[in-house]
Amino acid sequence: MKVRIGEGATTEEAHAIATALAEHLGDAVEVVADGDVVASADPPERAYPLEDDLGPTEREERLREELADIYEGGPQKYRDRLADQGKLFVRDRLERWFGEPTFEDGRFANFDAWHPNSPEVAEADPDSRLPADGLLTGAAEFEGRDVHFMANDFTVKAGSMARRGVEKFLRMQQRALKSGRPVLYLMDSSGGRIDEQTGFFANREGIGKYYYNHSMLSGRVPQICVLYGPCIAGAAYTPMFADFTVMVEGMSAMAIASPRMVEMVTGEEISMDDLGGPAVHARHSGSADLVARDEEHARELVAQLITYLPDHAGERPPQSDPTPPTYSPEGIDELIPGSPTKPYDVHDLLDRVVDAESLLELRPEYGSEIVTAFARIDGRPVGVVANQPTQRSGAIFPDSASKAAEFIWTCDAYEIPLLYLCDTPGFMAGSAVEKEGILEQGKKFIYATSSATVPKQTVVVRKAYGAGIYAMGGPAYDPESVIGLPSGEIGIMGPEAAINAVYRNKLDDIEDDDERAARERELREEYRRDIAVHRMASEVVVDEVVPPSDLRAELAARFAFYEDVEKSLPEKKHGTVL
Repeated sequence: MKVRIGEGATTEEAHAIATALAEHLGDAVEVVADGDVVASADPPERAYPLEDDLGPTEREERLREELADIYEGGPQKYRDRLADQGKLFVRDRLERWFGEPTFEDGRFANFDAWHPNSPEVAEADPDSRLPADGLLTGAAEFEGRDVHFMANDFTVKAGSMARRGVEKFLRMQQRALKSGRPVLYLMDSSGGRIDEQTGFFANREGIGKYYYNHSMLSGRVPQICVLYGPCIAGAAYTPMFADFTVMVEGMSAMAIASPRMVEMVTGEEISMDDLGGPAVHARHSGSADLVARDEEHARELVAQLITYLPDHAGERPPQSDPTPPTYSPEGIDELIPGSPTKPYDVHDLLDRVVDAESLLELRPEYGSEIVTAFARIDGRPVGVVANQPTQRSGAIFPDSASKAAEFIWTCDAYEIPLLYLCDTPGFMAGSAVEKEGILEQGKKFIYATSSATVPKQTVVVRKAYGAGIYAMGGPAYDPESVIGLPSGEIGIMGPEAAINAVYRNKLDDIEDDDERAARERELREEYRRDIAVHRMASEVVVDEVVPPSDLRAELAARFAFYEDVEKSLPEKKHGTVL
């Protein structure tokens, strides 16, 4: 490095300047005056290794004290109440989930507003603690997988969200978009901090950006939300945008407004649990995918769930070692009744098809005419869409159609192959379901099946009537295979309805009761022969009829063979069906 000085400097001054700069900068220095080098100096040699008695100074010790204070959370009186509410302190919760997080971001968020070590705070008020601004974000290892996380600290103003916490949340989401790793939202928030809304509510980079980022993350990386308390107003949209939402009995709730606000607006008096508790969202709205008994069970459910999911879109879901099914596939034929109207539990069929203990059913109490579940066949994850004959004969209702459509859409986003087990009389008819949008929801079901490009296998277990076979991955919907069991039937409608529609007048003209009954039986058998799976196989409508005892092995072979199948959609921006 060369340094120019004025001509009036003495030689001693030039040498002093060169020596000081060389020592300070750690580099060789030449001092130039009037174009000539008048002094030079090399940096002093430093002995390595350094002395081994170096260590933390008071500066680091003070920082560690500040961090320890931050880790204590909000005011002690609010922390004392957590046990009565049946919930863990947020940092104890993180320890249960992750042990020690890989790292945390923004621990000092809003530090200047509350901590006595801040030059802006003259004296600390114990009731005004805002450590980490009430929202923790970072990265951790969960069940061997790297994930992003956020978690509300309910001891800080009931987990409410304000400017600095919102900024941390947004940064975490934006980093997840770049890293391609799953996101866990551990929610316990009363919503936006109303008394501090300036600067974060409607801003371009405010709380509203949460849901924009959720939308961008949707289908890019898995988003899993666990609710540990009441999530009200804006906070309730994070579980809505997540791919999977877990609620905890006795503590979780989510609603667009609090009971107090509901009463003020509508006059309705209602408890938080009745307004938006787990029972409401598991049975009626369908917004809860899983309901946990307690905090530990919630973690167990998410640990199971994530084993079916890749880290990001375009990556295959993880495989496991194959395990035999719970019960032998040889019992399938006896399980399936010959009469299309006699019920059986499709879970019993799945116990003979999928790997033992691999079935994870989502939304079991909502739209229960259809079972949507993750499972494995020979170690490979699959998404199961199965009609449930024990529930209204497996007819498709608006809520079950909506549930199936959303599940198919999610499986397709994360490269999870689909298995359809079809045994349905079709979409339900009547004024009630028309008012509930059976056509609208049925359209979405069919659209999801049509648009899914993951490998699809369809099994006609028994009845496949009406448009039900369309939604359930029928031959026209580009499945890799349509397999029939010998009990299978494919037709516009079932025998009873068909006979009544076509032959009712001719049958009524037969005066003798025995003769009429005999003719009706004859017509019914003729119709069933026309729609039987053997006829469909003869006409190559289905690809194959397989012995029920071979169904599991057949599916395993087909999923393995079509694992790398390439499928595409017409070039377009996107469809118009939501």
